[in-house]
Amino acid sequence: MNSIPHSWTPQDALVAVMIAVSASDETIRTSELVAIERMVNHLPVFAGYDPDRIPVVSQTVFDLFSEEEGLDALFGLVRDNLPERLYETAYAIACDVAAADGTLLEEELRLLEEIRYELTIDRLHAAAIERGARARHLTV
Repeated sequence: MNSIPHSWTPQDALVAVMIAVSASDETIRTSELVAIERMVNHLPVFAGYDPDRIPVVSQTVFDLFSEEEGLDALFGLVRDNLPERLYETAYAIACDVAAADGTLLEEELRLLEEIRYELTIDRLHAAAIERGARARHLTV
């Protein structure tokens, strides 16, 4: 695991969560990448973030996914580097990435459930966040 960074920014942790959701079904879709790029470019939480860090964070996520306890290690990194006040933000952007392609696959749903658990997202808050993501990604 030599690609594990020694220090991540809170924004790196948010990007890692988004990449993890996108990669959870082993297929990273263009719509998901566009959603990640859009959020990094426009959300206030990413103000001042260097988008050139995304490939480095992505590679870390991919490396962790290839290891036995990699998901636990990923959540450890996220919790260590993300202030608790941004846990719901992490869940919200994860939901937006999962919904970006118009379908939620079983792997994505399982990872979202794991994120809720690992970041102790209140079930009622999670339902509201999920409902908002669904509403934002509906098509006519």
